[in-house]
Amino acid sequence: MIKARFKLMLAAALSAGFLVTPLLTDTASATQYKDRFLELRENLNDPSNGYYRQMDNGLKIPYHSRETFLCEGPDYGHETTSETYSYYVWLEAMYGKFTGDWTQFSDAWKSLETYIIPQDKDQPNNDAYKADDPADYAEEFLSTSKYPTECNGQTHVGKDTLSQELKSTYKTDNIYGMHWLLDTDNWYGYGTHGEDGSSGYTQDGEPVFINTYQRGANESAFKTVTHPSWDDCKTYGAGDKAGFLKLFNGSDTHQWRYTIASDADARAIQATYWADKWSKDDNEGQSQVTADVAKATKLGDYLRYSMFDKYFRAIGCQDNAYASGTNKHYLLGWYYSWGADTDFEQSWNGSWAWRIGCSHNHFGYQNPMAAWILSNDNADNGTKDFTSKTKTGKQDWTQSLERQVELYQWLQSDEGAIAGGCTNSYTTDNGSYQKYPAGSSTFYGMVYDEAPVYLDPPSNRWFGMQVWSLQRLAEYYYETGDVRAQSVLNKWAKWAMNNTKFTSDSYQMPANLGWSGQPGTWDEKNKTSDNSNLHVTVDAYTDADIGVAGSYANTLFYISAANNKYNYADTDTTAATKETGEKILDIMWNSYKDDYGIAKAEEINPKNYFDSEIYIPSSFTGKMGNGDVIKSGVKFIDIRSGYKNDPDYAKVKAAYDTNTTASMTYHRYWAQVDAALAYGTHEILFPDVTGDINGDGTIELSDYTLLRKYLNNGGESSNIKIDVANADVNGDGVVNFFDLVALKNKI
Repeated sequence: MIKARFKLMLAAALSAGFLVTPLLTDTASATQYKDRFLELRENLNDPSNGYYRQMDNGLKIPYHSRETFLCEGPDYGHETTSETYSYYVWLEAMYGKFTGDWTQFSDAWKSLETYIIPQDKDQPNNDAYKADDPADYAEEFLSTSKYPTECNGQTHVGKDTLSQELKSTYKTDNIYGMHWLLDTDNWYGYGTHGEDGSSGYTQDGEPVFINTYQRGANESAFKTVTHPSWDDCKTYGAGDKAGFLKLFNGSDTHQWRYTIASDADARAIQATYWADKWSKDDNEGQSQVTADVAKATKLGDYLRYSMFDKYFRAIGCQDNAYASGTNKHYLLGWYYSWGADTDFEQSWNGSWAWRIGCSHNHFGYQNPMAAWILSNDNADNGTKDFTSKTKTGKQDWTQSLERQVELYQWLQSDEGAIAGGCTNSYTTDNGSYQKYPAGSSTFYGMVYDEAPVYLDPPSNRWFGMQVWSLQRLAEYYYETGDVRAQSVLNKWAKWAMNNTKFTSDSYQMPANLGWSGQPGTWDEKNKTSDNSNLHVTVDAYTDADIGVAGSYANTLFYISAANNKYNYADTDTTAATKETGEKILDIMWNSYKDDYGIAKAEEINPKNYFDSEIYIPSSFTGKMGNGDVIKSGVKFIDIRSGYKNDPDYAKVKAAYDTNTTASMTYHRYWAQVDAALAYGTHEILFPDVTGDINGDGTIELSDYTLLRKYLNNGGESSNIKIDVANADVNGDGVVNFFDLVALKNKI
């Protein structure tokens, strides 16, 4: 009876169009996803492919992209971001997992600590910092033309309660965080600073700390003035004791200043957790990366500065600068920054220093996985290795974890995607800390912000923010089983998969999102809000964003694996998430793999490079490190003349001259790593490759034949032995004729 039923079901499937051919000859490796990870890493490490700058000390610095004609976050392809470094650490963590070689992971950390965390010589005079007076207040505005703003030492700011704790623990006044941007090859020509802060710049070929965004939410990458983080106010900018600060805050004080990107520092911590955990697997439970764990823990201690309001004002203060209450929102703000004067000799009143937190919070920068790692001290799951030595570190990260998970719940749209974020400083062209508009939704006293931090383009338009952030939430769900994360993730996955389209050799996933409405005000007591008026639309699709596709697949794999681990009732979603991720990865490999990695051509608008005018006040004239003149009316290309020597310049200029787009194929470092990590994640989460019915390490015709025989003879009631776990090819929790069809397609 069972045999007859299986035959009937199989016949029905075939009659529905599932034609099964007996001539299945291709063989798939049971370790193909691991092999793909290793091949992509090999592509990245091939010196001829140009992904790294090789330093004389044996360390490597990863470039943002192997191609150079590129402006997006960084304004040149051979710059390096803290994001890039965090992916470097993550790549080598997974490499250690598969090979047992942990030296490459430790070398990544050595490079990070050497080149993108400012050394003591890069941040002198921090001992002059006053926690009771952390920074002079300066208004923010939306429009670039409202700058420079003015610093006002008389406007009230709050108190920094973290600095003394960090100094007591680490015996230094200096900050341990990754500045977000390096001019890796000194392309701009600023050079490194003199040892005493007054001897100008040295053209020694070393990487240079630089910065771009300084002037409000409408300052796009194409409208920035790239400047050195160490500004001596003599050599570049306006010169003659003015430097670049005259463009930003009207000051002419020579100073250094650095800014971290909180998501990057948190990602490095997240990656180090996995390295620590995996390194114990092949070393009898003993970590092989203990020194690097200590560095990650220290990074997390300083990352708490991003939990503070920018000027340490009370959360929810609005236009009342003297409002009482906590000045920590416990989320990962977009940044934190710190600076001081470059030498003592020319300071007005002796040395001085400043620090600021961040009032603006984007869901895309949150990392509940890192918060869990830094708040949980359980020896069984490995988090004890990351226990803070500071007095309030564990407490802060415990609070942050809860606040971050609630933020996802608050921002989940009616359809399932996650909306932008919230801010403690509602900003208009009238300035910062404005009173919230009537009817605005709030979250723990902060107002809803559809596009936190930047508006050109809106910061929550890009689908990449969805998958980057949800991947971290999915890891957290996998490690803990938190039902709140389970609910958010499965609703999100259904929305994302419903908006992902496939053909036999391509996929279309969301690229740009549109937003309307707002969430309800968060009920802090009952932990809920009515989000029926918060909506998202998919305004554009893409198959060219390789890193996003990789992170998307990675996220789906963790959701599927966690659903299985915690017996989530919706087995259809559990199966679909795994299958969708596999489809994306297989198409990426089969359709877009090239000699350098994985990439697909994309169209860029040359007008951004040639027509984007940079706002410069008529009163300002100066020069860049490369000698280009800074003056009113300059365009992006005018102060970046090095682009005219780029191998791709002629192609982009020709497209501009003919009013067409230029086709560019980019291999962004982070994107290659995100793709590689997705392949490796599949290997780790699903080590028993579905389809290997006879367990011989390959997937071939003999597996198809064995499964068909098993089903035709009654399945479980037959005496035919198969690997049942591998036989559930479509991942729906049962073995039936649909798995036979899925196996045919896999082969």
